[in-house]
Amino acid sequence: MNDFQQNINNIRKKLEKDLKESRYLHTLGVAYTAASLAMRYGVDMQKALLAGYLHDCAKCLSEREMRSLIKEGGLYTTVYEDKNPKLLHAKAGAVLAEKGYGIKDREIQHAIMVHTTGAPGMSMLDEIIFTADYIEPGRDKAAGLPALREEAFSSLHSCTLHILEDTVNYLRSSGSTIDPATSETYSYYKKLYG
Repeated sequence: MNDFQQNINNIRKKLEKDLKESRYLHTLGVAYTAASLAMRYGVDMQKALLAGYLHDCAKCLSEREMRSLIKEGGLYTTVYEDKNPKLLHAKAGAVLAEKGYGIKDREIQHAIMVHTTGAPGMSMLDEIIFTADYIEPGRDKAAGLPALREEAFSSLHSCTLHILEDTVNYLRSSGSTIDPATSETYSYYKKLYG
């Protein structure tokens, strides 16, 4: 077993212990989907696999623990995140990936940090994790998942736009407030690929 495989095994064991079973199964689905998308688009599969495994690594933490990690990592929270603490796991996860799992790669950390809201000008790795989180095999709530899963492997940018569009439309129809980061990302992708 090489060093990468050993590292992945260690990460999986820790995640299986720390996360609820349903979250752990989702994590496996995201990691495998991310690796498949990376293979399709010529992105580093090891980075995609690591980011997929660790994208929700902070979900098991309390709000106080997440805020502490975010501060320790020199990051800030937005007004929207302060009102919706469930979003804190993305930034906290980026810090925890380094502090708790030894992942120093900034691309992986960034993909974890933006996997929930997206960000204008995302890298291919960012888009892969954002998309994999939405389409992994265990997901079944969003309308149009079969079409999105197919599109993810033919046009990642277009699929990212459609996921953002679906998210914004769902939040509007349910009367929820939309995170400004998601709105900004949606506007950016709509101008480029809409």
